[in-house]
Amino acid sequence: MITKGTVDRLIRFDSGGLPVLSMYVAVGFDEFEAVRTRVNSLITQIRPLTEDPSLDRRARLSLRQDIERIEGIPELGRGTVGAVAVFACSEGDLFEVVSLPRKVRDQVVVDQTPYVRPMLAVLDEYHRCCVLVVDKESARVWELYQTEMREIGEVRGSVLRKPDYAGWAGLAEYTVRNKADDLVKRHYRQTVSLLDRLFRAENYDLLVVGGRQNEVTVFLDFLPQQLRTKVAGVFNVDTGKVATFADIRESAERIVADYEREEERRLVQEVFEKAAVGGNAATGIDECLWGGTTAAIDTLLIQDGAEVPGVVCDESGWLARSGQTCPLCGGATRQVPDVLDELTETVITEGGSVEHVAVDTPLKDHITAAALRFPLPPRP
Repeated sequence: MITKGTVDRLIRFDSGGLPVLSMYVAVGFDEFEAVRTRVNSLITQIRPLTEDPSLDRRARLSLRQDIERIEGIPELGRGTVGAVAVFACSEGDLFEVVSLPRKVRDQVVVDQTPYVRPMLAVLDEYHRCCVLVVDKESARVWELYQTEMREIGEVRGSVLRKPDYAGWAGLAEYTVRNKADDLVKRHYRQTVSLLDRLFRAENYDLLVVGGRQNEVTVFLDFLPQQLRTKVAGVFNVDTGKVATFADIRESAERIVADYEREEERRLVQEVFEKAAVGGNAATGIDECLWGGTTAAIDTLLIQDGAEVPGVVCDESGWLARSGQTCPLCGGATRQVPDVLDELTETVITEGGSVEHVAVDTPLKDHITAAALRFPLPPRP
């Protein structure tokens, strides 16, 4: 399973100037022969680099070893439905195979840093989510993350036996009804207590709640503010019947997907509104590259699937679409196949966040936009 720790570890990998091979291949059940054919096609694209005289001997040797190691993996991606990413730098002691939960475009990149943007774009789509199905007598909680959903908690409330309502002027019935209400309230409070412990321990992003509509409405009133803000949505399920695991999962996944799309729209709207009034925001590739260079970016938005070739100065960190000489230090720049990948890594390293936007928004015409920590200084 891909995690933020995986991405962070690859971003911080120092190749010492050696080439890093990054390969992405879509995979699925019973596709191993097709996958091997596509892997061979990708390797054919980079094999000439192993004889390229512009690379020193150690770099060429490292690439040869990387290719041999990938070719030696039997049935690459077995057990994975989605995609597999391989990162290799034999002379730098790096070789990592990462399974991705959805398909990505087949591609291979050789650069001095791991090409992590496709993997980060996939990671952006998945929130760690608690899924709760609750009624007056019971509650079950699952963790939903990427393609996996597993049960992590359960609460069983006390059940009041059917009473004999004989009593003076209905007093017994009134007392029993109050007792039943008290038991329901206690059960809801116990369920909230479980959720609170889970969110504190695991730092979940979202909460999805299912159950009978009237019972869910009452339960939500028991949530404290810090949990109420985590609710991504609710769904109706008759807990009196046998709700299948597949039905619960499908409902939860639909809510989380809708939440992700709406979050993307909201982030884009906020940044563009801030830019329109002269606030701390940047729109367009060149402004965002300069924002990355100056460590000004707090949140970077990138149109999903966009790639832009460019240059980077390894000495000053200058990022741009073109230029052989860095205007900051006067050093020579290095060409990179996707400068947005370099920008992504820079923003994360500087403590910012990155969101790949798949929905149709004004970002489509600008490719990148960013919320800034401070106004951009004048460009050189």
